[in-house]
Amino acid sequence: MRKLKDNKVAVIDIETTGLDPKRDLILEIGIVELNLDTGEIRILFDSLIKEPKFGKEHRDSWIFNNSNLKFENIENAPLLDNLKPKISKILNQYPITAYKKAFDLDFLKAREINVPKELPCIMLTVQNILKIPYQYDNSRYKRPNVQEAWDFFFPNREYIEKHRAADDAIHEAKILFELYKRGQFSI
Repeated sequence: MRKLKDNKVAVIDIETTGLDPKRDLILEIGIVELNLDTGEIRILFDSLIKEPKFGKEHRDSWIFNNSNLKFENIENAPLLDNLKPKISKILNQYPITAYKKAFDLDFLKAREINVPKELPCIMLTVQNILKIPYQYDNSRYKRPNVQEAWDFFFPNREYIEKHRAADDAIHEAKILFELYKRGQFSI
């Protein structure tokens, strides 16, 4: 286990128009700081994002039908290129992880946003703890969603995933802190 400056890490979550980092667009980024000594969480970055290719063909994206994020919110959002310096500064200061790390970080890397200090993926760590059988192959475990992880670690604390970047990052950081306290997440 390596020693971190101030024992703080960052958790990032993004919302997108789809699953392909080369074809789909980032709509929102949330980054929170987690203090591994106290469990304190603070929002470092929370912004809607507009990429140049955003247009009416994205109106029916899954996120607009499954959260309170609306197409119209993105039309006047700040351009990603204008926010890159601020995002990069944060990512350079902290070890970074995400619940679905490959998904979130692949979108950033496809936009030439460097992530120099990566931690293990929260979801893959949770997968090996929950051991939920994969529906079509009982010899493998499915990748649990945030709701399944939350319900496992916090069975008496009601939560419904909002699919909004900062709120999701806050709850993912709480899952990470629980893993860390239990000695189940390596830093």
